[in-house]
Amino acid sequence: MTDTNTLLVTSLEEGIGKTAITLALATRAHDAGYDVGYMKPKGTRLRSAVGKTRDEDPMLARELLDLETDLHDMEPIVYSPTFIQEAIRGREDPAELRERLQEGIETCSDGTDLLLVEGSSDLTTGSIVDLTDIDIAELLDARVLLVTGYDTPSDTDEILSAARAIGDRLDGVLFNGVTDATVDELADDVVPFLEGEGIPVHGILPRDRSLAGVTVADLARNLGADILTGDANTDVHVERFSVGAMSGSSALERFRRTRDAVVVTGGDRSEVQTAALEASGIKALLLTGGFQPPSAVIGQAAEKNVPVLSVQSDTRTTIDRVEEVLRTGQTRNEATVDRMQSLLDDGVDIETLLSIDL
Repeated sequence: MTDTNTLLVTSLEEGIGKTAITLALATRAHDAGYDVGYMKPKGTRLRSAVGKTRDEDPMLARELLDLETDLHDMEPIVYSPTFIQEAIRGREDPAELRERLQEGIETCSDGTDLLLVEGSSDLTTGSIVDLTDIDIAELLDARVLLVTGYDTPSDTDEILSAARAIGDRLDGVLFNGVTDATVDELADDVVPFLEGEGIPVHGILPRDRSLAGVTVADLARNLGADILTGDANTDVHVERFSVGAMSGSSALERFRRTRDAVVVTGGDRSEVQTAALEASGIKALLLTGGFQPPSAVIGQAAEKNVPVLSVQSDTRTTIDRVEEVLRTGQTRNEATVDRMQSLLDDGVDIETLLSIDL
């Protein structure tokens, strides 16, 4: 337990903007002159199944907040598939893990006015070692901010259930990535219902194109892909993928109905590649199997400024990897945090949320 003003930010799904929101809140307080700490108790963003963490979020926090805290204190538990397997086999001691976490908490909160804690993507992660976000909030004596999206009224069941599970530590709910089509329903019906149930709602943040999906550059980096069109714009965002497994004419019809997508197809499927380049909603090609496409395809892609990526893996394996990258969201950077900070400034009473004067 710490005497520092502590807010734990948790969520109900991956890719909902939890990291950007946590860091934007932290930098907002830091820029106002407060000493702000950051920690991410359970590292789940992994380079490999053996548990080498990316450490991108803590490293970005160190940079933005001028922190000198060691990364192992900021992210004391590597929650990898190997860790989970060992915990199930009884080879991870919950008491020792709690002690390790407590040491990290003390280090990260030392000398701070405010501690921002980035939780997991759901309330169940950590159950096998008794360190869910609710358990950690209790250990920290922290208030909890629940970040969630919204698509249909049925989402209210999950939000209400999560809020009740968090209990008195819930500081409120923050909706993020809400589309224009659903914002009125959310504001007019769901928010009053939740508030009537005693659940505060801090705000509704709109879907922002610059925060959606991943850049082609991020996708290539995560997949270890070669970029065959050196001058094409890889800063463009893709939010979904389409598989090019049909004939060229059928592919073109399908691709024309797709927006902000990367087409995944075999490197030897030149007719599908050509069709994809004819559709304005296709922002990149991802070619599988290590095949080199015809020079005409590369030339057409370069002319249209559409990046062409190439991987050695087969199409099925590549699809699984693309799904994972798109599901977990884009790499966080200072621009992402700055944009989220602007959205928060416009849509949330940050002083009330953080319990500070700005």
